[in-house]
Amino acid sequence: MERDVNGEIVVADHPGHGPLPGGHMIGGLTSPLAGKRVLALVDGEHYPEVVRETLSTLPCRVVGAMLVGGAEKLRGTPDFGAPLLTGTIADAVSACGADLVLDLSDEPVVGGPERMAYAVRAMACGVAYMGADFYFEPPRLAPFALPSIGIAGTGKRIGKTAVSGHTARLLAGRWNVVVVAMGRGGPAAPEVVTAPPGLTDLLALSRSGRHAASDYIEDAVLAGVATVGARRCGGGFAAAPFASNVEAAAEMAAQLSPDLVLFEGSGTVLPPVEVRRRILVVGGEQDPDRVLGYLGAYRLLVSDLVVLTLPDPQLDVRAMRTALRQIRDVPLIAAALRPRPVSDVSGRRVAFFTTAAPHLLPGMIDHLRTRYGTCVVHATGALADRNRLQAELAEVDADVYLVELKAAAIDVVAEHAEQRGIPVVFCDTEVSPLPGEPCFDQVVLALADEALRGDPPRSGLGWR
Repeated sequence: MERDVNGEIVVADHPGHGPLPGGHMIGGLTSPLAGKRVLALVDGEHYPEVVRETLSTLPCRVVGAMLVGGAEKLRGTPDFGAPLLTGTIADAVSACGADLVLDLSDEPVVGGPERMAYAVRAMACGVAYMGADFYFEPPRLAPFALPSIGIAGTGKRIGKTAVSGHTARLLAGRWNVVVVAMGRGGPAAPEVVTAPPGLTDLLALSRSGRHAASDYIEDAVLAGVATVGARRCGGGFAAAPFASNVEAAAEMAAQLSPDLVLFEGSGTVLPPVEVRRRILVVGGEQDPDRVLGYLGAYRLLVSDLVVLTLPDPQLDVRAMRTALRQIRDVPLIAAALRPRPVSDVSGRRVAFFTTAAPHLLPGMIDHLRTRYGTCVVHATGALADRNRLQAELAEVDADVYLVELKAAAIDVVAEHAEQRGIPVVFCDTEVSPLPGEPCFDQVVLALADEALRGDPPRSGLGWR
């Protein structure tokens, strides 16, 4: 058997397979195995000696085997050439100290859905998962020494920034907090905002060609804390960005000498930084399969708290609760999202600009009327549709523009307001736990205390 200069077995490639960059193959991918401690997933459909002989040829140390099905086909206790482990994948990885899970099973015992589940479980333990023609590794996270909490979402327009802002305001009442927020329209080089910018500042920023409603600006304006803006491009199955400058942003945040840093994700992408605790924001109107399908469950497995956001308090989220609990029973708080003007609009004729879906507008209008005493004469969810927004603005007759600090809030709505001499009031989003739910503030303060103490992960898994 021929080996290359690195000691790896050299086998001729064959149709249907292509070598991983820089390596050779044995009926599949082998390069990632070199020097690894491997947990093998096996099934009873294969004769044990076939599995044992295959494992013996690999350039790695097989430290355990786990039977994932087909036991009824076996005679007695099988010998796979490695200790046979039981329990969950997390149990087995912990018991044998594996840093890679190798799947040697196949149909009819294991198919695509099962493999996706194995992949997320392995990756949540911080180890890679591979098989005959696939390879997944957990997102690579930049180390960060200071106490930190990550806040991420499972989609766009689900209230992630609202939860982040609420968390920042709450924690800033006790500690020096800095928020690092990344976005698809973030700055090319990380940018620090130490004081909340006013409307004039935001207009100037927009006129310079910048995105003046990026998340880090929204956090600075509405939460009143120091923020660092970053950007990212692309997003993967397991919530990793293709590219970002968040690591450099984290270094800038550390220079501000904070007690605690909040790292805010973007869309479905997690902050690519090692944090001590994670909060996952899940939209109550989302499809559970969309949130948890393929490798989506990874986000849940690495989280310490789920905030299930409801744009309508009457929304039925039982299916989502059940789907989340079937993956992992993470502490969960269901909370309504409600508009909150940052200054007094009582008795004023208001035009309300939001990114919310049309079917949610009646409830939001009613809340503004009953809670804040305002008269909403126009409401639109077109804040992210510039052409439609400009057409609507031409017909609006209002005393005040109440606008969420998102999308075209500055370059379209605020510009139009300045031209017509109409005051602009920003609208925050209030996060209100539903009756019977845990107290959001108490739970988040407890997470912050754990992060500040450096407590180990609650789940005991090797993820972060």
